[in-house]
Amino acid sequence: MEYRVRAKFILNKLPAFHEVLVDGTVAKQKPDGAEIVSSMKQARITGPNTIEWFETCYCPTPLKHERETVYDNYLVNIETELVEERVEIGGDSFWSFMENHKEA
Repeated sequence: MEYRVRAKFILNKLPAFHEVLVDGTVAKQKPDGAEIVSSMKQARITGPNTIEWFETCYCPTPLKHERETVYDNYLVNIETELVEERVEIGGDSFWSFMENHKEA
């Protein structure tokens, strides 16, 4: 199923989040590591400390494993909305923002 996800990022945790995304830690995680990295590369900043992205998940509870293993360490107020299709999300690249804030 396809979800549109909205969350607040924790600014002082961005360097650590970026590090686990680029060093292979998250990418190696089964079954969803590659999806998490891809999702964060596509995430857009849509408001103050707020990001939105689309993610595919087939769990009964949306993003349960992703949250338990990664997202809840770096993001708060995570909301999911089931959608039928992806649309363009406006805003600046979250990935670029993280790259520019490697030291909080």
